[in-house]
Amino acid sequence: MRTLTLEAFLDALAARVPAPGGGATAALHAAQGAALVAMVARYSDGEKYRQDADAIAQIRANADDLRALALALAEKDAAAFQAVTRAYALPKSTEREKVARSRAIGAALVEAGRVPARVIAVAKQIVNLTERLQPIGNRNVISDVAAAADAARAALSTARVNVEINLSGIGEGPARDELTAAIATVDQAIARADDVTTAVRKQITR
Repeated sequence: MRTLTLEAFLDALAARVPAPGGGATAALHAAQGAALVAMVARYSDGEKYRQDADAIAQIRANADDLRALALALAEKDAAAFQAVTRAYALPKSTEREKVARSRAIGAALVEAGRVPARVIAVAKQIVNLTERLQPIGNRNVISDVAAAADAARAALSTARVNVEINLSGIGEGPARDELTAAIATVDQAIARADDVTTAVRKQITR
């Protein structure tokens, strides 16, 4: 998927095919947020930013790593959803086939839930980077810190929905507990992202 042009990706997204879908877009929201953080960090160099140079360098490196991870998760999400589709297509004529199909569906749903759960973890880290960069970044491009926070917010909200849709087919047990825990603090992370955007807006309207 990473080799597609933007137009080709959007065509695939709009097509009547199971993937890519919302899960992949959640990961791409996160990737865009990370890229924006890295861009602002790269503009925050020179003598004026010497006091915070180490922090800015770390933010930049972390953002680059998170962008690569988010992009990989976009591809993994598409693959995980295709596995769910294949599991539902398994034969169910006999009791043995029904049991095997049920197990395959359950396993596929768990993996399909784990991918957006990892996107949530990535998006939370991006929010953290925006919080660190907002007060020290180059004011000329500080609006892009807000754009990064908003992209991470979209990733959080969208990924949570994709965890929840898979949770609906997963029975009680450790996997369900794991995924439930992954979405438990999304609202707090979204609120933090909103706070960054608010802080940037106040900063640019002074």
